[in-house]
Amino acid sequence: MKVVLWDSHSRHVTKDFGGGFGMGAYHGLGGFRGRWLRRQYLRDRRPVALAYACLAAIFAKLGHSVEYVVDVVPAGADAYLFHPALATLDLELQAMAAIRAAEPRATLVVTGPVAYPMPEQFAVVGATVVRGEPEQLLWRWDEVVAHGPGPVDVGMIADLDALPFPDWSPFRPRGFRIGYDFTRFPTALIQRSRGCVFTCNYCPYILMENRTRFRSAEAVVEEIRYGMKTWGFRSFKFRDPLFGLNWRDVTGLIEGIARLPQKIQFSIETRIDLMRRTRLRDLRDVGLTSVTVGVETPSETTLRNYKRKPIADDRQHQFLETCRQLGVRTAAGFMIGFPSDTRESILSVLQYAKRLNPTYANFNIVTPYPGTPFYDESSAARTSAQWRRYDMYTPVLAYEHLTADEVHQLHAKCFTSYYTRWPYLFANAHLLWPKLQWLGVGRSYRRAAVAWYDEQEPSCTPATEQTLRHVA
Repeated sequence: MKVVLWDSHSRHVTKDFGGGFGMGAYHGLGGFRGRWLRRQYLRDRRPVALAYACLAAIFAKLGHSVEYVVDVVPAGADAYLFHPALATLDLELQAMAAIRAAEPRATLVVTGPVAYPMPEQFAVVGATVVRGEPEQLLWRWDEVVAHGPGPVDVGMIADLDALPFPDWSPFRPRGFRIGYDFTRFPTALIQRSRGCVFTCNYCPYILMENRTRFRSAEAVVEEIRYGMKTWGFRSFKFRDPLFGLNWRDVTGLIEGIARLPQKIQFSIETRIDLMRRTRLRDLRDVGLTSVTVGVETPSETTLRNYKRKPIADDRQHQFLETCRQLGVRTAAGFMIGFPSDTRESILSVLQYAKRLNPTYANFNIVTPYPGTPFYDESSAARTSAQWRRYDMYTPVLAYEHLTADEVHQLHAKCFTSYYTRWPYLFANAHLLWPKLQWLGVGRSYRRAAVAWYDEQEPSCTPATEQTLRHVA
């Protein structure tokens, strides 16, 4: 059987972000500074969605041939698989309709987080919607093909170590690059865990499950080793939303990475209260270059309204400062455009971001994702049914105190004001341009790091860690 993996590069959407719903690129508002920032956003060639590489390996193992196509409709395949982002859903539906007209006997299969809560979107094109993890097709492909149009529940994978390593060969992987995380390329995506144990009501990470499953450290290290040998990967971006939740496994991972034949770079995404300073240092010593965290907003009231567990301001500041001292970049996510936001509340998020001063600040406009509680709660406030606008950079809600255009302009102000400051450059120059460290830039941060460890308490207390493990 010939299987086509269909993808779109239109609208510069990164499908792996936004909990799998996808994230667009900065729109470029804000005059010359805004246009310059947009160019920075678009200069990388990011890896395709990790699910595609996993599916390529699965179909090869099942004995099928695999072709990857972008924004074209090839003829002659037996099955066409789509893994849509919300902001490109209209394009993917158009492609499905064109395939259905040209190849009426072909099987159309749709996977991923977007398909999971809204299978009705694909009924008109007669697609089979896989509700569950796409990699379940390793065991249930024949069943899915035989099922025909409509949703089919396949569930979650019991043993993540049973999956074959991703096959990146159809995607020209030697050009993959994520410059805000790394200085060594090409870059691969990788996971050691899936799922989230928290209950933020706007977050799609808990759409399919509200627990966390782990791969063994040995399997993750072997995948890294295989990627280095086969495709020359020199950096790896972990796609775990809660890296460090099970620290005993991370210790084994650190030991395994330290034994690799060449030193790699890697980045992680985590919660600040999962990372003690000694843990950051251990990870840094074996290649950690960047940490992504969600700060969202300084307003504890707003966080609690949306069921997100707040983290104390001083702990957030200490965490980002420790990363800076260790030479580790930080990418902090902030959210603006809650229905009750005012101009003052949005500017307070900007001012808080400036005080924390992460290497990269990403300001996302609150976006309701289908299947989340927030999507249902915001039904009366949603102003657009055009999925292409659901890219995390476009207002799609009605606001109590602002117009959508005002939110859009304030969003641009957050970006342009944050990145064009001398304090930002002074604090982060040695991270933005690591070669400056040869000239001594940032040396004071490294000297301060040793004293910081001796004088400060861990940012994640044993009680907090035990609670999180129990929930997981």
